[in-house]
Amino acid sequence: MQKSSSKLKLKKFRNPELARRQRVSRRSSTKTITPNTPEKISNIKSRLFTVWGILMASGLGLAINLYNLQVVQGPKLAQRARNQQMVNLRPYMPRRLIVDRNDNVLAIDRPVYTVYAHPKLFDKTNEEIAEKVAVMLDKTPADLVKIFQSRKSGITLASALAEEIATRMRALRLNGLEFIPKYSRYYPQNDLVADIVGYVNAERRGQAGLEYSQENWLERSAKSVRLSRAGNGALMPDYAPEGFLNSDDLQMQLTIDSRLQRAARTALKEQIEKFQAKRGAVIVMDASDGSILALVSQPSYNPNEYAKADISLFKNWTVSDLYEPGSTFKPLNVAIALENGVLKPDDIFNDTGAIRVANFTIRNASLTGNGRINVAQVLQTSSNIAMVQMLQRLKPSVYYNWLERLGLGQAVDTDLPSVASSRLKSQQVFINSVIEPATASFGQGFSLTPLQLVQMQGALANGGKLVTPHVIRGLIDTKGQMHYTPPRPAPRQVFSPDTTQKVVEMMETVVSEGTGKAAQIPGYRIAGKTGTAQKASPNGGYIPGARITSFVSILPVESPRYVILAVVDEPKGANAYGSTVAAPIVKSVMDALIPLEKIPPSQEIEQKSPQKSQQTTVRD
Repeated sequence: MQKSSSKLKLKKFRNPELARRQRVSRRSSTKTITPNTPEKISNIKSRLFTVWGILMASGLGLAINLYNLQVVQGPKLAQRARNQQMVNLRPYMPRRLIVDRNDNVLAIDRPVYTVYAHPKLFDKTNEEIAEKVAVMLDKTPADLVKIFQSRKSGITLASALAEEIATRMRALRLNGLEFIPKYSRYYPQNDLVADIVGYVNAERRGQAGLEYSQENWLERSAKSVRLSRAGNGALMPDYAPEGFLNSDDLQMQLTIDSRLQRAARTALKEQIEKFQAKRGAVIVMDASDGSILALVSQPSYNPNEYAKADISLFKNWTVSDLYEPGSTFKPLNVAIALENGVLKPDDIFNDTGAIRVANFTIRNASLTGNGRINVAQVLQTSSNIAMVQMLQRLKPSVYYNWLERLGLGQAVDTDLPSVASSRLKSQQVFINSVIEPATASFGQGFSLTPLQLVQMQGALANGGKLVTPHVIRGLIDTKGQMHYTPPRPAPRQVFSPDTTQKVVEMMETVVSEGTGKAAQIPGYRIAGKTGTAQKASPNGGYIPGARITSFVSILPVESPRYVILAVVDEPKGANAYGSTVAAPIVKSVMDALIPLEKIPPSQEIEQKSPQKSQQTTVRD
């Protein structure tokens, strides 16, 4: 054992250097730390204060930012969040239907499709695709092939394809055809009521007719609603307000009878073609309340294809264009003279065929005289000479006031747009010029619209009241219940019932014995008056050889109610007069009106035939 220990000791101290290092290491490990000096303590405190300051500043910054986000900008940020979570939605509301008095649809919103072709996606040849769809697109296969070859994608094949045709095309299951649904205004009657209803453009805004003037009533009100949406953007219907997609069932009903409208259009077109006229119009009014049963203008346009029409046709000239009424105004002048007591029905006038007024010579249209004639015969023969003599009995100032009382110089109050104001010379010019009252006596020297003449003639048919011509009956629901009727001025009394009945009976002799024989209908007492007026030139004077022919009728005479006016502008031919051009139109319209309105035959046809003049004419 001793031997072993001695070996260990020798081994332990065999490396003196290592032993020395170990001793030094032991001494250094047991070395004591001397206390910090005041400078060192100060440095430590500075560092701690700096760290504390940074932490306090950071906390204060966070507090300020938190206050700014939650208090200062809180409402704005909350609103922004709500905006991200909500969406404003304005549901599509179709325009109201327009129907006639018998509920026949005149205008309706219907679903249509815009059809695009993407030839690059076709799985068949261009020729095969064209063969299948050409007929439905109203194109030839060859034309479609050329269209397909023009571009690889995004080719518009149809902008408003009807739903039933689009359904047939989709049933073919052809790749490369895209169908985008939308709504379009559709007019089932095409051009039948275009002058009344008008049309809407591609932006669904009314541009003519009632579509324009009644925009506020035809456009249903649809308020925007706010709906929640999920994180993926999908709408959450659970948060939709109840009934937000519901709309009323109201539709605009007109006073127009489509059956009568069609009959009037047919009769008008026949005469326009026969006499190669520039244009024409027919108006039928119920004088009891001013409701328009028919209003036709030719030529017209198809509102379903308004882009192809002449823009001049968008204006309804029966309310927007002025003309001199000529002899159709004579019954109104007779009523004025009777009402003022300067005329009696049995008064006699000597028509020599010409009369001198100041430096002017006025003649009859026939260029001949009619001899001694009474007031009824004045209308029968349409004597200009007798009319001048008749109105010369009335002071020009009184006559002028009566013309103003009838509405001359003003626009007729109606629900149709673009109404022109009639024209009448100033009172000073009219009174100080003897020729102005003379020409006005036979319907020249002033101008009005065809609709305004119908309104004035209506005063003869309803006992002397000026009513408001209108085409809108009101807004009704699907059960026929009226919900809104447009307000209209109260009828204005201008003539006494006794005066108007006398004038209507005088007008009856025009149809039975005078220039209006072409309007006779067996079994019915019909009043009427022809007119063949010179056409005024925009530059003053009259257009040589141009005339406007017209005929106005009132029926039945024993209980006057309906007024029918036909006007044909610039008919051609030597035999183009109110009696030959316009009167047959009115007769055709009355033939349709009588059964539609169930007008019974007259109980007794009285042939009141005053003494006939020696010379008569049927040319006016």
